[in-house]
Amino acid sequence: MKRVTYFVSAAVLLLAPLAFTQSPAGGQKIGLATSLQRGYAGLKTNFRQAAEKMPEADYGFKPGSTPEARTFGQAIAHVAQTQFGQCSGINGVPNPMQGKNLEQELKTKSEIVKALADSFALCDTAFAAATDENVVQFIRQGQNEATRAAALYGVIVHGNEMAGTAYVYLRSKNIVPPSTENAGRGMRGRGNQ
Repeated sequence: MKRVTYFVSAAVLLLAPLAFTQSPAGGQKIGLATSLQRGYAGLKTNFRQAAEKMPEADYGFKPGSTPEARTFGQAIAHVAQTQFGQCSGINGVPNPMQGKNLEQELKTKSEIVKALADSFALCDTAFAAATDENVVQFIRQGQNEATRAAALYGVIVHGNEMAGTAYVYLRSKNIVPPSTENAGRGMRGRGNQ
């Protein structure tokens, strides 16, 4: 009898953690960190795909004749430059592109796409480190302080604004934007690659 009690007790102790890892009956709870990470993953997927979809010959294209408008390549380089600044600040490390002007310095699609990938790698670290506990903590943002969530949200907002701009350029060249294409495949900005 003692053996049966021992094995039952051992089984309960081994299986108890599984009961607590199951999703709640009404679905899973999504915290602030997970929400930010998912938003970033969708942005990253769509923006990288947009940069890849535009042919190299059209990286110098801008719709209309407004002189201050960026070319497609400059718009992508602008996102890279901004993300280097934002995510190095969030990570508490020096900006590796400080003093550079990627919009003016980068000329080819491969240079611009590499800078974008490098900026996303820096942001990957910032978003991966986010937890529901630390996103409400204040971090240095220039001379100010903001919550980590606000800083991460700023990356997503700026990236999505620039994605909208990039999509105008793509549509002007009769190229379907990635978010539209992905929605047709049921991927709707979930970060699927």
